[in-house]
Amino acid sequence: MNVNEAKLVYPLGDTQPEPGFALEVAPGVKWIRMPLPFALDHINLWLLADEINGQKGWTIVDCGIAKDPVKALWEEVFRNELDGLPVLRVVVTHMHPDHVGLAGWLCEKHDVPLYMSMTDYYVSRMWSSQPVGGAGTGGDVAVRHFSRHGLTDPDSQEKIRARATYYPGLVCTPPNRFCRLMDGDTLRIGNNDWQLISGYGHAPEHMALYSPALKVLISGDMVLPRISTNVSVFDHEPDGNPLPLYLKSLDKYLALDEDTLVLPSHGRPFKGLHERIRQQHEHHAERLAEVLALCRQPMSAKDVVPHMFRRELDLHQLTFAMGEALAHLHALHFEGKLKRETGSDGIVRFAVI
Repeated sequence: MNVNEAKLVYPLGDTQPEPGFALEVAPGVKWIRMPLPFALDHINLWLLADEINGQKGWTIVDCGIAKDPVKALWEEVFRNELDGLPVLRVVVTHMHPDHVGLAGWLCEKHDVPLYMSMTDYYVSRMWSSQPVGGAGTGGDVAVRHFSRHGLTDPDSQEKIRARATYYPGLVCTPPNRFCRLMDGDTLRIGNNDWQLISGYGHAPEHMALYSPALKVLISGDMVLPRISTNVSVFDHEPDGNPLPLYLKSLDKYLALDEDTLVLPSHGRPFKGLHERIRQQHEHHAERLAEVLALCRQPMSAKDVVPHMFRRELDLHQLTFAMGEALAHLHALHFEGKLKRETGSDGIVRFAVI
């Protein structure tokens, strides 16, 4: 356990739900874990006791990736954890594959509506219906993007090019209708009101859910206990500046109760929300200072990666690390601290003004 993680409180200790089962973490709130085929090997999903028009049942929050083993685990959850009641709706925090992947399948299977922010719904619809290489993960556009920022070795480029179908390979197309989630609105789920809190920088329009009565925050990927949320610049928004958006979004959670139980998408449920927000601000301030110091000489995003990530990275991790490095370089560039120039070799480099 790292130092920052040790400053948080984990009411459930190391207890976690078994595959195909759930664990109640608050009244009417059940925790499910599903596997992921990445270094980050799991995602947390949630079942909320619900009632709509007198019909008791369950709301699912987030879905897992669209793979048969995950579908099979969901079938076990349906047998073991629904108490004979139906699924009434599906809520998705954002459009990344581990969150929205099986939304279409779940909604069709149970004939229920999907609730998402409009931005993330339409991005997911577009990226899942055609091999556009979304989220900077693959295809020719991604190759050009990473090449401009220093990833020029042919082997890496070919592997990135081959991943043009990465997103649709993990996400079944969401339903052609949805219910829109908007910042500041309240969603009534069962006996509790859940406030919707938008977040930016990690996804186009992430929605977290907070219940004042339960003092529970379903934080999605915006607040995680062990790792820093990925904030990246990818090919679909090559001049984006997501890091200030993310840090500003974090401060919305400071208004929530200090004793809030945070239900993150990765890691263990924890308390210490305000401390974790402070840690994230401190972490990124340190990274920005580190990157600024590196850029006393011209540096590409690829040059910066080994200084920010001091471990061996596979290609999947490397693309996200480059996106994160570029987010910090862009933050400093748009703040007027770094100049950005394209060299004769076509590579973009940043240097202190």
